[in-house]
Amino acid sequence: MADLAVLAKISTRLIDRYGERGKAAADRLRIWLEGLVPMAFPQILARHLEDQHVPLLFDAFWQVLPFGTGGRRGRVGYGSNRFNPSTVAMTVQGHCNFLTAAFPDAKISVIVANDVRIFNDLAGVYRFLGSSHPLIGTSSRSIAKLACEIYAGNGVIPYLAEPEADQSLLSTPELSFIIRKLRAQGGINISASHNPPDDNGIKVYDEYGGQPIPPDDQRLADAMDNVTDVRRIPFADALKSGLIRKIPEELNQQYVDEYVRLYGRLFTPRPNIPVVYTPLCGCGLRSAGAVMKKLGFPILPPPYQGPDGTFAPIPFKAPNPEVSESTVPATQFAESVGSGVVLSSDPDADRVGLEVRLADGSWYHFDGNKIATLICYYLMLDPSGPRRRGLVIETLVTTKILGRIAATAGDSWIVDDLLVGFKYMANVLKVLEQRGRWGNVCARPESLVLATEEAHGLMLTSAIRDKDSAPACMFLAVLYQKVWLEGRNLLDYYIEILEKLGGYADTGRSIVMTGADGGIQRDRIVASLRSSLPKTLGGRTVHRVVDYWNEDAFGKLQSATDQLSRNVLQFLLEGCIVTVRPSGTEPKLKFYCQLVPEGDSPKLRGRELMRNLTERVEALARAVYQELLARVDLHLGEPGLLLPDLIDIGRKQEFERKTVPQLREAIVQDRFSNLEKLLDWLREEVAAMTPGANPLPALRASIAYLCRQWEKDLKSSPLFNQLAAWAGLAPRV
Repeated sequence: MADLAVLAKISTRLIDRYGERGKAAADRLRIWLEGLVPMAFPQILARHLEDQHVPLLFDAFWQVLPFGTGGRRGRVGYGSNRFNPSTVAMTVQGHCNFLTAAFPDAKISVIVANDVRIFNDLAGVYRFLGSSHPLIGTSSRSIAKLACEIYAGNGVIPYLAEPEADQSLLSTPELSFIIRKLRAQGGINISASHNPPDDNGIKVYDEYGGQPIPPDDQRLADAMDNVTDVRRIPFADALKSGLIRKIPEELNQQYVDEYVRLYGRLFTPRPNIPVVYTPLCGCGLRSAGAVMKKLGFPILPPPYQGPDGTFAPIPFKAPNPEVSESTVPATQFAESVGSGVVLSSDPDADRVGLEVRLADGSWYHFDGNKIATLICYYLMLDPSGPRRRGLVIETLVTTKILGRIAATAGDSWIVDDLLVGFKYMANVLKVLEQRGRWGNVCARPESLVLATEEAHGLMLTSAIRDKDSAPACMFLAVLYQKVWLEGRNLLDYYIEILEKLGGYADTGRSIVMTGADGGIQRDRIVASLRSSLPKTLGGRTVHRVVDYWNEDAFGKLQSATDQLSRNVLQFLLEGCIVTVRPSGTEPKLKFYCQLVPEGDSPKLRGRELMRNLTERVEALARAVYQELLARVDLHLGEPGLLLPDLIDIGRKQEFERKTVPQLREAIVQDRFSNLEKLLDWLREEVAAMTPGANPLPALRASIAYLCRQWEKDLKSSPLFNQLAAWAGLAPRV
């Protein structure tokens, strides 16, 4: 136990600075220091009890790490609002309590999966503890084994991949598949998906292979909150006695075969047209990679991008297919081997990425909406495709062109009003399985053509109830080789779809904040929108507002988790839709801008059409970003808006306030003898933007904008001209 006088002093500091939330943090801190919480590391927490660590203690204890749309996810660290063995233990014990109540007469089993993550404190939050402390080296695998100990201690049989091995992996979609195959009552995955490497998380799955929706997820969250003790059996003992079991190896092959059957005899892969695929240091080689290899595609993975929990070779250490910079090393590799495509998946292999090389040698990044459009059109309307008919499912913020594709195909259904989260799509399939009807749709789950969301996720078979990069990669490989043989590329193919079906365009952005104050600002923005509805957004008149908390329109709120998921506001403008929703687990506000064509066919054609749509939707998004910030008296200029959204708002403001003037002054005063020295200074100046990774690639678009603004005054400076050339003078398209 810590010195009581010191604890009292720190508790007073917390209360004085943060009020009631500070008192809640102080109370939780005391409980953890007294050892009343399992695996709380009180001796380490005692070393936090200094004035300079009060903000860290507040953020670590002001709440319990939230159970959000898919589970718990957050920074690894010490405290109730961090991901650590203690919060995981109580989560898993709560899951055990939930399962034993839900299946009182069953012999309960669960599937436990894990990805590659290893905590190394790249942000240096715990530098004051020295280079070695209990959480350093904590991996998804070690947490998965801890979960198995707790399941075994509660009489629940956990299945784990290669349980005797120190390292083994299982992707999210395989987890969903195996739950259904082994008829388990549920499962968990230890993964933070595409988050930075200092994060981790736990996602919980039900017996259908999906994630529970309200009110079931509320009952699960309540069971977790009511845990008073944790029962566990040492891993070696539980394994020896058969309480922990090995996932049968043949299930991976059955998973691969599921997609081989779905593929059928669609297209004969060409061995002379290489396809580069990167798992971004995650699990994907055993899922997406294995599927494409089995079908005969000439798959080339970039070197050094296999399983690696540090994500060392990935720019910004951001293994996210949504971030175009994450695949720059892979595109460079693709150029060296003569490939014009890079496919990717995130660490748990459920999201897909696509980069395509254009005729001028540049690379084009496809977002999730464009990827979904390519695949949906190919499956349903392409004359050389399978011409499928059936069910298309998407969220309310996913591109509306999919409904146009389904309507044009005929004999098909579209469900396009779901809340964000693949669990809602899985629930549609579950309801169809049980009742044969969802609203006006009468169909069987097997009629699924695809389910998709804007965040690079697709589901193409009802046998797997979560998004999966494998089938998406499979069909994108087909499309790439097909259009290559025709002398075109996938951007040409996409533009032709727009020319036929209309000028749809979509973009999504995130206002990323930090800590408890960030969460408060996020919630203040949403509350302000509700209390004072905007008459215009992005310069366009708001014609209608849809509030998903409206119980008359959308039914009674069933639970706190339902309220969280339905915390969505949608604004219908002329020719576009803007939707705003806060993250359920992070201090982040997400919004989506969707252009919907007003005529039957666009007047512009080709790249001019693409350029026009992109400029319009991105300009709208930047304007909306500013207007949302203004709701809490925050502001960003164009340089900050052009920084990637993985950088938090505070860092963006600091860049504008401090770095930009210093950069201009350095050029004016000719302070550096060459570009290399200037970039060295700049890299050190903004290092905190991307902890543990080179931040310079994140600055290119912003620096290009600044160079355009400064060109008239500084074009005589050789250093300025070198910097402008480095930035490319324009954001990469």
